[in-house]
Amino acid sequence: MVDVGVARSALMTDGAEHMVAPVDMPRRLWRGVTLATFADAGSGGAGADQPYGLIENGAVITQGSHIAWVGRESELPAQAAPDEEHDGGGALLTPGLIDAHTHLVYGGDRAAEFEQRLQGATYEDIARAGGGIMSTVRATRAASEEELLAQATARATVLLHEGVTTIEIKSGYGLSAEHERRSLAVARRIATQLPITVRTTSLALHAVPPEFAGRADDYVTESARWLRAQHAEGLVDAVDAFCERIAFSPAQVARIFAVARELGLPVKLHAEQLSDSGGTAMAATFDALSCDHLEYLSADGVQAMQRSGSVAVLLPGAYYMLRETQLPPVAGLRGGGVALALATDHNPGTSPTLSLLLMLNMACTLFRLTPEEAWRGVTVHAARALGLRDRGRLLPGMRADFALFDAGHPRELAYRIGGTPCRRVICGGQDVRRS
Repeated sequence: MVDVGVARSALMTDGAEHMVAPVDMPRRLWRGVTLATFADAGSGGAGADQPYGLIENGAVITQGSHIAWVGRESELPAQAAPDEEHDGGGALLTPGLIDAHTHLVYGGDRAAEFEQRLQGATYEDIARAGGGIMSTVRATRAASEEELLAQATARATVLLHEGVTTIEIKSGYGLSAEHERRSLAVARRIATQLPITVRTTSLALHAVPPEFAGRADDYVTESARWLRAQHAEGLVDAVDAFCERIAFSPAQVARIFAVARELGLPVKLHAEQLSDSGGTAMAATFDALSCDHLEYLSADGVQAMQRSGSVAVLLPGAYYMLRETQLPPVAGLRGGGVALALATDHNPGTSPTLSLLLMLNMACTLFRLTPEEAWRGVTVHAARALGLRDRGRLLPGMRADFALFDAGHPRELAYRIGGTPCRRVICGGQDVRRS
């Protein structure tokens, strides 16, 4: 139990800061639940001495948009009388899930390419023939902004109803100044349609568009110009790139990362998915928040991530969909102390999934993560992969984002395949979805 008798007047973050909470903020009590706090020894949080930070017969008090108290129901502070009380009915209460890598804004689909791959074509074959990313670029450019918003909001709603309270959304299917800006603007608008937190990432270096065929360096120069404009408009939270032999070289990516650094934007990277390009080592020199995919990551790449503190975001949906056989070096990453996160990588070509819970199962089954590692990958470490320190664990001072599931233990949700176990979703202290 964490005793915060000052619940009416102050909230503690996971650092040394304090946030004053006005006394008129509503206090809500959530009781009758099993808590998976994901607190650890360093946090001093309730349940830190148990796997998953588990607390049976637990309770949470929120004040306004943040958590004020976490502990066993029998230890509720007498002075913390709530304005509202909610009985969880024995549900499992976890931090809100965080999907740290998605491409939700796009037009069309690529079901035909799925069929082509089953008939023997490779991802690279399809891309070099004008399909793949460029197929989605054509469909995205042809769609109106309102069409893109309606489709992306519908996808985000599915994630929200499964317990996801924070998502990262990349551009990368526009590949022109106009269409990249529009994609980022649509991503921003999703957060006005839904109570979900959206972090936007500029991914102009996703592929070389037809207008720049054979002129990749010129395209990087143009992309840097767009990035400055996007940043000035407040549309970008981070910068990403696809570093691969069919995309951009480490030297080309370093150019856009240098602009990101100048603008004060963090970077992340699609790295070592199809080959060992050395992109991870380059990204580490820019203190990348994360490097994602990583099937072909070398031991040197692992060491580079260890030095930079970058999070490894594993994407089992894409691995499964592409029927890959090269596993990411989980043992090496684990041994090097590199934080492991998971994400859906939702996109129309290589991971058309909208279930982060399914990624828990896939990560355990395909990559041999433990259920607790998988869970931390969609909470604690996913938050870190987005540079967010105010969510991912149930601790006083954290944002009151959490979900209630029909389960008695977190491992059940990594074990199950399918179904809709999410009962309620709380975003910023507000009950936004009830089954």
